[in-house]
Amino acid sequence: MDETEEKTIPLEEGMECVQKGLNKIKVILEGEPESFSSDEYVMLYTTIYNMCTQKAPHDYSQQLYDKYKEAVEDYINTNVLPSLKKKHDEFLLKELEKRWASHKLMVKWLLKFFHYLDKFFIKRAEVPALNEVGLTCFRDLVFQEVNGRVTDAVIALIDLEREGEKIDRALLKNVMDLYIEMAKGKMEYYVNDFEEAMLRDTACHYTRKASSWIVEDSCPEYMLKAEECLQKEKDRASHYLHSSSETKLLEKVQNQLLVVYTNQLLEKEDSGCRALLRDGKIEDLSRMYSLYHKIPKGIELVAEMFKQHVAAEGLIVVQQAADAANNKAENSGGSHEQDFVKKAFEMHDKYMVFVKGCFANNSIFHKALKEAFEVFCNKGVAGTSTAELLANYCDNTLKKGGSEELSDDVIEDTLDKVVKLVTYISDKDVFAEFYRKKLSRRLLFDRSANEDHERLILSKLKQQCGGQFTSKMEGMVTDLSLVKENQNHFQEYISNNPAANPGIDTTVTVLTTGFWPSYKSCDLNLPEEMAKGVESFKEFYTKKTKHRKLTWIFSLGQCNLNGKFEQKTIELTLGTYQAAVLLLFNTSDRWSYSDIKTQLNLADDDLVRVLASVSCAKYKILNKEPSSKSVSSTDQFEFNSQFTDKMRRIRIPLPPVDDRKKMVEEVGKDRRYAIDACLLRIMKAKKVLIHQQLILECVEQLSKMFKPDVKAIKKRIEDLITRDYLERDLENTNTYKYIA
Repeated sequence: MDETEEKTIPLEEGMECVQKGLNKIKVILEGEPESFSSDEYVMLYTTIYNMCTQKAPHDYSQQLYDKYKEAVEDYINTNVLPSLKKKHDEFLLKELEKRWASHKLMVKWLLKFFHYLDKFFIKRAEVPALNEVGLTCFRDLVFQEVNGRVTDAVIALIDLEREGEKIDRALLKNVMDLYIEMAKGKMEYYVNDFEEAMLRDTACHYTRKASSWIVEDSCPEYMLKAEECLQKEKDRASHYLHSSSETKLLEKVQNQLLVVYTNQLLEKEDSGCRALLRDGKIEDLSRMYSLYHKIPKGIELVAEMFKQHVAAEGLIVVQQAADAANNKAENSGGSHEQDFVKKAFEMHDKYMVFVKGCFANNSIFHKALKEAFEVFCNKGVAGTSTAELLANYCDNTLKKGGSEELSDDVIEDTLDKVVKLVTYISDKDVFAEFYRKKLSRRLLFDRSANEDHERLILSKLKQQCGGQFTSKMEGMVTDLSLVKENQNHFQEYISNNPAANPGIDTTVTVLTTGFWPSYKSCDLNLPEEMAKGVESFKEFYTKKTKHRKLTWIFSLGQCNLNGKFEQKTIELTLGTYQAAVLLLFNTSDRWSYSDIKTQLNLADDDLVRVLASVSCAKYKILNKEPSSKSVSSTDQFEFNSQFTDKMRRIRIPLPPVDDRKKMVEEVGKDRRYAIDACLLRIMKAKKVLIHQQLILECVEQLSKMFKPDVKAIKKRIEDLITRDYLERDLENTNTYKYIA
């Protein structure tokens, strides 16, 4: 019993020993060349251990726990706070960095000596851990005291760096870490005590800079500075700010430099967005996109200006083409049409480079380019729609001798561009009608340069506009591909039936009525030589296909006749009507207008064109009395036996017929059918629908082919009601019902 009491360490004695150790730690922390000997270290550790493990009432764990906190607070009040009060600005930050490092070292030493407390007493007494006590003391006594001054000092250093001064970034990084360590890894102090103030200062700094730059600098110069600032702020954030600050910081800089001055910057008269587009400043436009695509709604304004610029340039191209069309000297050969389409191609290529390069292929700019082209591509040139111009351009590209010699790759690229422009025009059905008319002439008169190219553009149109758009055209190409096979069967039939041989070479092209444009047919009284060929083919075709009816379109026919003139025989290539007229002169050298009309049963407009082509044009196969440049019903015609030409074979064309008005009428008729079909499709699916909804759905569906007129739709609705396809609701006249 006596032996145990001798080993008990009294509180005063133990605390005296502990205090000596604490005093030595303070001396070491203040930089004195002192250190713990092994005996001193063991003695201090053992003393604290024994004081904590003695039996009650001699267990002094609580007193030692309080002593630990007292020691930390005493060192802070005696040494740390006085040293910090004397320092300012960067020196304050360096002193704080030093004192925090010393504090952590002190806590580290104390944790070794007070290890038993931390391991056993803390859990038993349910009190904060010693490390946490040390952190709390520094936070409450030091950080809370100086954090306002520290924040000001940090911001001042950041401002110095923004002005080009070199600063100690490692120091700032350590101070930033301190804000987070004080909140035990949370962002509370960092955000509230530092970040908010730093962001306010950032806004003020760049507000001052921007207000000066926007006046002094051009748009490219301003953007260079803005880009440089954003990069430096990003670099600054990565080096000493917390990662969560980067987005907020960049947003603040973007707002002050870009958002606030968006309109003023982009609309600078000599250097803004329009000027950069006009001058083709690729690098500057790329920078503009890079800066503004990160800003909500920022890129929309750039895209709108891009759209307006392209549309304005397109309208200039339209006006130039219109001026050329109205100028007779420049209008020869219709070159203005080709020039307009070529310039549209060039514009599209040019601005697609901008979209893909400068604007990173952003869908907003694709949409802007599309809308810009829709503006001027639907204007037309001197009364001619872009749809017709594109159809003519295709015809010139695809027909024999229509354009310069182009490679397959160039033609394919050209067709791609045509199809792209077609997608921009609202009246795609007008293009389809004109294109189909041109295609029919290329196919029927063997003027198509390459069947593969014909199929290629149809496949591209089908891909862009749908199968319904190209179905008739594809049927036309298919019809022509079957002509050779059909002709071979006809030749076999003649060979096997000598009585059916007409005595002349006869080739018949059989077309499917639904695929081809509508052509005027007439009951032409064919000369005997030609009639035999027609009858022979009728017999052949009737036997081959009993359920199909042939309708002869003689206006599309072509004949080769040998004209025996006094000087020489010349082979004449003519239309069927022309050939029929000339063959009459085998029976008589002289015919009157009225006799020819009676003999052939031709309409006046057709007969006038035919007689004009062989008596008033370049090749005067017939002499006309009286001699004039036009044909009248009282004229007399006589075979010109003296006619000659340096060529052995000549083609005698018919004067062209302007059937544009008729084609437009046909398109209008087709649109009425399309509107009717669309309305019935919608009503059949919905059964009951209000007026406005029916109009909207109809417009949406039809807009893929043409821009429907709301008045026209209303008129078709009334017509369908009249024809008992639809009916109005008796209680609500604004509602329609489908009649099954």
